[in-house]
Amino acid sequence: MLIIKRHNTDPYFNLATEEYVLKNFDEDVFMLWRNAPSIIVGKHQNTLAEINVDYVKQNNIPVVRRLSGGGAVFHDLGNLNFTFIRNGEAERLIDFRRYTEPILEVLLKIGVAAKFEGRNDLTIDGRKFSGNAEHIWKNRVLHHGTLLFSSHMPNLAEALHADPLKFQDKSVKSVRSRVTNISEHLKFPMDVLQFEALIEDHMTEKYPDARLIELSSEDHDQIHALVKDKYHTWEWNFGYSPNYNFRKIVRTEKGGTLEFDLDVHNGIITHIKIFGDYFSRYDTEDIETALTGIEHHPDAISRALATFTIDDYFANLTLEDFMAGIF
Repeated sequence: MLIIKRHNTDPYFNLATEEYVLKNFDEDVFMLWRNAPSIIVGKHQNTLAEINVDYVKQNNIPVVRRLSGGGAVFHDLGNLNFTFIRNGEAERLIDFRRYTEPILEVLLKIGVAAKFEGRNDLTIDGRKFSGNAEHIWKNRVLHHGTLLFSSHMPNLAEALHADPLKFQDKSVKSVRSRVTNISEHLKFPMDVLQFEALIEDHMTEKYPDARLIELSSEDHDQIHALVKDKYHTWEWNFGYSPNYNFRKIVRTEKGGTLEFDLDVHNGIITHIKIFGDYFSRYDTEDIETALTGIEHHPDAISRALATFTIDDYFANLTLEDFMAGIF
């Protein structure tokens, strides 16, 4: 087994690394890695339905889609991620208990009574500190999980707070769980990097054939290319979302009430209707026509509206008011 040392905390690079190693290495692999503050959404999720768009925008938080299914999670440097990539027979590749076992063994060593619960969670005293997901590619499985060690919980809750009334879709909604940090249950103080070292040491003991390696400069170049072509693109992170209907009502102090109703297919607005008690100089169908066929993305909508004076179509309304209603 290869234990690949990881140092990069860029979420786009780290998610691309998993796919690259899965598809370009032949040996079994184990990796530990951390992301700077970011939101990681499951492969089958509607990204906009999972995140607090305003909070994400204000705090410049990257949103990245991963290869595996499951729910959306917030990462920061207090969260440690682990990845197994292994070869095997197709019918025996999915095994959540097998891949979480080493983590539980480490925690038991340091006196933390953690256990596997439900479909894919690790818990302490009934509170979740690890969610796990898997992805199959040919005869290889990618299993990865989060380990909340010292994450900032208010940020986690705020970043993943989305208005459930905005969306009606067929994507997989994340289940908000009661969570805890591992650090709250330790018998002696330790930081996340010391915890990482404990896991790495345990893996080298558990797997006598384990070899520690670093990714080569050629590996880095190819991963950066994958970031550029896929993991840093709107098409993968947002456009890949399932079809959905978006509905939001905004009440403005001077412009009245507006209701936005959108149908979105593959990230593209296929139908939009704007209702409300607003006044206008010109027919708002002009705006609806301009936005039909446009990506449901702030930059694309801003470009489509660049030639319009919003106040002509929605009296006393600013472009910022309008944008707040359509996301």
